[in-house]
Amino acid sequence: MKRRIIHIDESRCDGCGLCAAACHEGAIEMVDGKARLTREDYCDGLGDCLPACPAGAITFEEREAPAYDHAAVLAAKAARAAQAAPLPCGCPGSQSRAIQRPAESAAPAAGEIPSQLRQWPVQIKLAPVNAPWFDGCDLLIAADCTAYAYGAFHRDFIRGKVTLIGCPKLDEGDYTEKLTAILAGNDIRSVTVARMTVPCCGGIQRAAEAAVSASGKQIPLHVAVISPDGAVTART
Repeated sequence: MKRRIIHIDESRCDGCGLCAAACHEGAIEMVDGKARLTREDYCDGLGDCLPACPAGAITFEEREAPAYDHAAVLAAKAARAAQAAPLPCGCPGSQSRAIQRPAESAAPAAGEIPSQLRQWPVQIKLAPVNAPWFDGCDLLIAADCTAYAYGAFHRDFIRGKVTLIGCPKLDEGDYTEKLTAILAGNDIRSVTVARMTVPCCGGIQRAAEAAVSASGKQIPLHVAVISPDGAVTART
């Protein structure tokens, strides 16, 4: 049958992988450093991958192709979610998983301060690009010192959000590419950045701002700046 489907110009593809991350159906894979449409029957022709491509390597075309197989796409998504495979570092403790919390009405025991963390891992470098808990979430991107400086960090920042942490001074590389892939490839409702007042901590804010811009989506971005004595000195 002839239908609308994407075409990837491999000569223009720079191998960034953002289109593969943006394809919710799993039709695009990275092969030998290039994006390829490996499952034509997974491509729904809606083009979520187009705005994610910074090189303009993706276009639409009308041609003979297998019909879109929605049932197969759903089955593949379920299989990927069930696997929750360990991350490439090989550490069993980095295996991704959701964390179930009791209902809001369940009162904690006297003196208990319950954790609000909803997923693992939390380190930006270890976090998977695609995970079920990202869909429909409010995302917190926090400099790791913030949780130590601000006493009620779980209650006031982590609660109700998916959390990613990092240190822009000590971690190697830049977070922008990883965060862009996460934002482009998942249905994230908002982003909150929690950073310290120290100048080097501005790197995590700049990475988040660049990622929101590069994702091609209109995602609300909020920033909270925390001082070493635990005060919130600015909030947008």
